Amino acid sequence: MDREDARTIGLAIWRVRDARGKSLRVVAGLAGMSKDTLNRIERGLRSPTLSEVLALAEVLQISVSELTRLPVPAPANGHTDSATKAIGLALDAIDVDHPGGLVLPVAVLRDRVARLLQHKRTCRFPEVAAELPRLVRDVHTTLATGTDYGELLELAVYLHVHVTRTWLVLAAAPDDLLRRVVFLARRLAQERGEVTTLGVAAFGVTETLLNGGAFELAKAELDSLSLPPTIAATAGLVGILTVSHAVAAALNSRPGEAAAAMDAAAEMASRFGELGEADPLGFEFGPTLVGFRRVHLALGAGEPDRAVSIAEGLDPEQNPYPANRTYHWVGYGRALARLRGRRDDAVRALRRAETLNPVRVQRDSFVRDTIAVLLRHSRRGSSTDEVLRGMTRRAGLPV
Repeated sequence: MDREDARTIGLAIWRVRDARGKSLRVVAGLAGMSKDTLNRIERGLRSPTLSEVLALAEVLQISVSELTRLPVPAPANGHTDSATKAIGLALDAIDVDHPGGLVLPVAVLRDRVARLLQHKRTCRFPEVAAELPRLVRDVHTTLATGTDYGELLELAVYLHVHVTRTWLVLAAAPDDLLRRVVFLARRLAQERGEVTTLGVAAFGVTETLLNGGAFELAKAELDSLSLPPTIAATAGLVGILTVSHAVAAALNSRPGEAAAAMDAAAEMASRFGELGEADPLGFEFGPTLVGFRRVHLALGAGEPDRAVSIAEGLDPEQNPYPANRTYHWVGYGRALARLRGRRDDAVRALRRAETLNPVRVQRDSFVRDTIAVLLRHSRRGSSTDEVLRGMTRRAGLPV
């Protein structure tokens, strides 16, 4: 592979390190890893964890997105990239107070938002792509009239956190576009000044900050929140923010605090059960989602054996939505890929994820890295070799 065509995180790290003139030993030491580990990551023999990418980005003085951004359009870029661009243009129009949409009744807008959220949950992403930019414009055009203002503020926050943000994550959109969306939601929530709406916006902000490496800012956002009482209507919000506390603690190297927060989230999930469409705040919290998060936390901590053990104790079919089940199969597959003798199982798990949600598998940088590593170790003629090569081609990686 041409090292200038950095289609994996490892090659992107090599390219930046080489351009900076920094040695393998120096960068590895500053990032808190061995020289051999960094060498294996750069050569595509090992997929990095999020924590490792964040550490390397800090050492190399580069944004995380510059290491994880796709260098060339991936498959499914037709509706995905055009929708991402249209969302950016809609945000520009909102910023200059000319959203350019239609004034519509709140009930109509609410139904459209609910329909798009259901499409997202069931992985019907072409439908989301076709409708989302126009819906963003219509919600903000109607909001500007001042009619039903409080209700529309809440609806706009709900839309941007649960649909716009998650769409952009799936599309591997630039970090600055993601930040624009969640900070817009935060401003709208502050204008509303209601505790649950502020909590919904804070979840979107925190997730974006954590994924971008701004751990202390994420912690400050979480610590500043006043949470509503935990009842059935708010359990999803309180539960998912408790999980966010755990993720922030884990990424800040506070494993004890992370474990305590996850235990609290698990207790809450067992008390309220699986929450889906019945959750008025749009959260899909429940026992299986807590389990899925535990898998990814173990993987991020460099404990793939524990991640696999947790995953194998879960029944992903208990979760009502394919998008969430994809999250399970991705985490399980990435963990299996790190264990000797389980690579065929890893391919099958990632293929299961791709069947549910092709765009997630083809665009997620960490999944793509795992596929590239698996291909390096694949045996011609094995039962999963052709499956893996097909996934590699569909992800736009060289076979």
